[in-house]
Amino acid sequence: MKHRWSWLLLSIVSISVFLLISSTETKLTQAAKADHPPKGNVVPGIEVFLEKHLDWVKNKRVGLITNPTGINRQLESDINLLYQNNDVHLTALFGPEHGIRGDREAGEYVESYIDEETGLPVYSLYGPTWKPTEEMVEDVDVLLFDIQDIGSNVYTYIYTLGFAMEAAAEYDKELIVLDRPNAIGGDRVEGPVRDADSVSFMGRFLLPVRHGMTVGELATMWNHEYGLGIDLKVAKMKGWKRTMHYEDTGLPWIQPSPNIPTPTSADLYAGTELVEDTNLTTGLGTTKPFELLGAPWLNAEDLVDELRNRDIPGVRFRSAYFTPQFSKYKGELVAGVQVHVDDPQAINLVALGLHLVDAMRDQNPGKFTIDTSYNQLIGDANVREMILQNQPVDEIIESWEDELEYWKDNVRNKYLLYPPYPNQTPPYKKQSVLGILPLDIEVAPGEKINLTVHGVDENGEDLDIAQNEVDWQIEGDIGRVENGVFIPTEQGEGTLIATYNGISVERNVTVDTNIIKNIRYGVHGDFTRTVFDLNKNTQYDIEKENRRLILHVPHAENGGELEESGEITISNSPVISKIEYQFQEGEFKADLYLKEESVIHETPYFSNRIVIDVMH
Repeated sequence: MKHRWSWLLLSIVSISVFLLISSTETKLTQAAKADHPPKGNVVPGIEVFLEKHLDWVKNKRVGLITNPTGINRQLESDINLLYQNNDVHLTALFGPEHGIRGDREAGEYVESYIDEETGLPVYSLYGPTWKPTEEMVEDVDVLLFDIQDIGSNVYTYIYTLGFAMEAAAEYDKELIVLDRPNAIGGDRVEGPVRDADSVSFMGRFLLPVRHGMTVGELATMWNHEYGLGIDLKVAKMKGWKRTMHYEDTGLPWIQPSPNIPTPTSADLYAGTELVEDTNLTTGLGTTKPFELLGAPWLNAEDLVDELRNRDIPGVRFRSAYFTPQFSKYKGELVAGVQVHVDDPQAINLVALGLHLVDAMRDQNPGKFTIDTSYNQLIGDANVREMILQNQPVDEIIESWEDELEYWKDNVRNKYLLYPPYPNQTPPYKKQSVLGILPLDIEVAPGEKINLTVHGVDENGEDLDIAQNEVDWQIEGDIGRVENGVFIPTEQGEGTLIATYNGISVERNVTVDTNIIKNIRYGVHGDFTRTVFDLNKNTQYDIEKENRRLILHVPHAENGGELEESGEITISNSPVISKIEYQFQEGEFKADLYLKEESVIHETPYFSNRIVIDVMH
């Protein structure tokens, strides 16, 4: 009996201790949850599409634009999910920079080929061809886009989307975005709105450095703001809120490109990328790209002290020494800092990037250099000069704030699909949208352009537009429209406004003589590129004849840097031997002499340039 009571007493004590420990653990767990709320359970657009929207592609041929980030929550690839689905007729694959399998380096030309697993053609949308050609979409009725973006205006995937939308407008295709989170959240917008004069591969799609939108929201905005007028649908995510960064979503992380290995590098990229186009390094060639920054001539400890004194919210700094294995300062010991993220919500990324440049420049202004290409990086031609003049970061940011606020309030905020919505702005509601073809109206005096208006209603059904009932107006004394034909009369810039059944769409117009400013070339690993710099975009034609590619540009004049006729020898190209050119009777002609009879050439789009790539 004595032992039984002892056992009973011991049991009571043990249970009490257990309950006390459990109660304490529960309280600690609750406290931890209060400090760190549980991650979300965001459902990506691909899963929503397969569950709810397969009717969108019923009896249609589907082309998929994707890369390794196109997966569901079980890490299954979009390619397999769609190819194996009996309700989807997948006919083609399209790969952006780094390819559909993510196995190509940044900037590397990605050729078209046949996918071994599916037997489907894979078309490259990077390098010579950014926009799908008519031949590429010949067997496609609807394009699906599913690629993870990271929220920066110089990350190329969103422009792959933009160019796909242009192709959809030009070749009468539908487009569906399978939406994904903005990896750095959707509530902050930072940096100058890109100036049209600071455009490289971005084409017409002008954004601030940090746009704060998902790819579905970007597509919705572009469809209206650039008068594309396509049948666009967005398979919206479930559970995503604008305040979420990627680590809050509960989704698996797949690096969208080789140099964005972690959510931390994605969190920082839109800011620390602004160190590029200087003689400072962003840590490419290390295991911490866009987290490690510096130069061989810096004092790391002094740099850390300076940055800490600036009280930059959301981040901390430590001194760091590293040796890149490739890219800038390959094999050299670099001194600098590692940026550690404390609170991604608190970081003003553009301010962070400019403070890094400013602090490192201040250490040794005589050794610091910044390339003219910085204009294209940040999107504002004034910033580089302000940096060189040592203007305070706050003043630099203040220089664009008014324009940025106007863009947010009057453009961006109208197209948001996910809460919370800023300033009581209502969510976007589907509505009819018109488009004008051609997408670019930049003509010379004497040219005429046929205009066509097309569009869809709020349900995505084609509008039956009687072209002779379209009301045309022109802002600016540059020309007139007769029977759907634009006839330029005066040089200048203006706006065409087309109205049909109470819906309007605008298209900017430039009337100016084509001025050939320069001719240059570069021999790359896979192709030889010839570039003709102009003052604007223009119509031109290229014909092939007797081992020559012949470029004709009508209504063209010499910009003054070239002779009236001349010859440029290309000694190190395996495909082009020389370029002969001449200006004659208001036209420009250039002959590219080929070393081989059978060559493939591409004409990728660049603003204010004619680019001819002859493949090796």
